[in-house]
Amino acid sequence: MPAKVKENIFSNIIIEMRNDLELDAIIEDYLLGKLNAQETEAFEQLRRNDATVDHKVVSHKFFLESMGAFAANLHLKEQLNQIHAEIDVESLADALRPHPSRMVQLWRKHKSAIAVAASFVVLSLVSIYSIQHNTQQAERYRQLSNQVNNAIKTQNSLIRNIKHNNTASDKPTTQNSFGGTGFAISTNGYILTNMHIINGADSLYVQNSKGESFKVKSVYTDPQNDIAILKINDKHFSNLSSIPYTIKRNTSNIGEIVYTLGYPKDDAVLGEGYVSSKNGFIGDTTQYQVAISVNPGNSGGPVLDNNGNLVGIISGKPDQTEGAAFAIKSKYILEAMRAIPQDSLGVNKLSANKKSLLSGLKRTKQIEKIQDYVFMIKAY
Repeated sequence: MPAKVKENIFSNIIIEMRNDLELDAIIEDYLLGKLNAQETEAFEQLRRNDATVDHKVVSHKFFLESMGAFAANLHLKEQLNQIHAEIDVESLADALRPHPSRMVQLWRKHKSAIAVAASFVVLSLVSIYSIQHNTQQAERYRQLSNQVNNAIKTQNSLIRNIKHNNTASDKPTTQNSFGGTGFAISTNGYILTNMHIINGADSLYVQNSKGESFKVKSVYTDPQNDIAILKINDKHFSNLSSIPYTIKRNTSNIGEIVYTLGYPKDDAVLGEGYVSSKNGFIGDTTQYQVAISVNPGNSGGPVLDNNGNLVGIISGKPDQTEGAAFAIKSKYILEAMRAIPQDSLGVNKLSANKKSLLSGLKRTKQIEKIQDYVFMIKAY
């Protein structure tokens, strides 16, 4: 059978099975190198075209690595048990009494087994630490792992008085507060941010560039991509004018200049840099890596290019790496917005903008136009 025909047949089979359990078997064969060249090429084409399949591949890779580490740890335990069986426990207990000669005799009799057992103990501890470290590391960029945003719990600057007539029970206190950044995706109060910023919160508020705070509620969450959409639910809020930025629908290139506006402190802070990688943490294709310095509170901030197109949303930073951050790609912002009833987003919804109003403007003018559309998120 010609190679091209075989490739097309395999592509069709994969597409038919993409929602079935058999897709997991194909992914495993792919990761283990069991597919031939034509099948591998067809599957990689499917990954590039289908983000859901790509997510499954990344998740399955983590699963296989964790299972391999777990199996190695079990093997170490079996060897330790075998060494333990070879040691005369009664003699060991007796030797532990204050009889130096007995201890010397026990060491001479069992020194090889004891030395090997000690080595396995050290290796086992290293293995256990490695498994725990890898598992924790795989979750860090999704939640910012309390290293980026939970530090805000100690920042009193994030707490301002609520400037409208809420009841005392609705007003936030300075205890157990945390937050980040969000930005408008419609003129009537829909705000997009990171899910990890609001996760577990009892009360949510947003604060604009003028210091005005408004009560909001969560209307949509996407745990897989760390995205949440909030809706301002406050009679004191007035609709915004036409949103100046638009969503970039194609992929940004390495070296492309980008910037973000966020709230690592009580007033907005500009961060500038460039796209440094088309993939995020451990090759995550849903994110970019950007060369922008970020601080606690920047998460959820918009990432825009020079023409005012929305490239992504800041979601985290690599551990102990200065001047770098991860940004969820704009494609997944669009997917989240499609989950909201389109008529509820208002007439001037972000997805309807055909051209950015920021194009051709100097950076200072761009910031002036977008600052009213970027909000501090307060979660309690």
